[in-house]
Amino acid sequence: MAYNFYIPTRIIGERGGLKKLHLQNLPGDKALVAISCGKSAKQSGSLDSLLQELKLAGKDYFVFDKIPSNPTTESVSLGAEAARNNNCDFVVALGGGSVMDASKAIAVVAANGGSWWNYVAAGTGKGLPVKNKPLPIVAVTTTAGTGSEADATSVITNPETGEKIGFVHPGMFPVLSVADPELTLGVPPLFTAYQGFDALFHATECYLSNKANMMSEMYSLTSAEYIGRYLERAVKDGSDIEAREGMTFANTLSGMVMTLSGCMSKHGMEHAMSALSPKLAHGAGLIMLAPAYYGHFIDIHACDEKFIRLAKALGGQNVEEPKDFLTELEKLMAACGVDNLKMSDYGITEDDFASMADNAASSMSRVFLNDPVPLFREDCIEIYRKSYR
Repeated sequence: MAYNFYIPTRIIGERGGLKKLHLQNLPGDKALVAISCGKSAKQSGSLDSLLQELKLAGKDYFVFDKIPSNPTTESVSLGAEAARNNNCDFVVALGGGSVMDASKAIAVVAANGGSWWNYVAAGTGKGLPVKNKPLPIVAVTTTAGTGSEADATSVITNPETGEKIGFVHPGMFPVLSVADPELTLGVPPLFTAYQGFDALFHATECYLSNKANMMSEMYSLTSAEYIGRYLERAVKDGSDIEAREGMTFANTLSGMVMTLSGCMSKHGMEHAMSALSPKLAHGAGLIMLAPAYYGHFIDIHACDEKFIRLAKALGGQNVEEPKDFLTELEKLMAACGVDNLKMSDYGITEDDFASMADNAASSMSRVFLNDPVPLFREDCIEIYRKSYR
């Protein structure tokens, strides 16, 4: 039962939770409000609602709106510079995983200076210590996908080296998070699917991981059950608040479980894909890999009973064999309209398989250590090959 559970984050998880932000003990006087470089936060009204909450709380703010869908070292540097130049003493992330990940990195660099890559402890990162406490972070999630509101991980791409690497530091746990399902109502169907499968794969990988334990398995299975029950509904009717609520809950659980267990090599393999093709949404890349990746571990009987339990969690009836998990997974992918995604649509070619495998193993070596059975370079290349369209 050995586990080590540490999440120093107050999470407000309820419909209309954003409207209670001004009642909370916010961790500073002036916020760097970080949003994406897109239009969703402004057009949906969530930015206006957030700023009104800050005004009610008597807090000043500066809006930083230069975070791309796959955040880069450059966007982190710009955000940290904005925080310092505007005397911001805490960061409020309003958005999905990209915004929350970038905000965590901004909080580190704003307090410590230098480049984000100085602190990254993998690949070509310098692995320098984070000497100063990062700026406090408040996370307001507008998607149900990454669970970043409940963990201390930041995933950033370095365009100069072609690496996309996750970095973990306890100072990057948000001090306060808002998981308000009403903020996810405007997410388009395709992105609802991408985000929902990202949450599912956090849950499934952490369940299959050799770091899994009694506590993490409870979170993983519950998250998978809610996704199996509500993702299709949320994709088909974005106004279904019950489905949005179920997915928001599942997403937060999938973030919590990453602090108890750990994602597997599949995440490293996808990071290599979206580092090569930044327009590729992380969830979409994970979906592309899923059948062949999980099929590999099923074929070698790495954890048969766990695959059977996951198939049941997704709603499978008369489940008897590990491969029934693939049946349930592919059924859900088809129901959500994401069963025919193509790597080739993002400029990835078969000639890229070997270099992506090498990139994944180098930049994300730590997640390969979590696999229930070791995954080798040849295995990665074969999974890419089977996943390719």
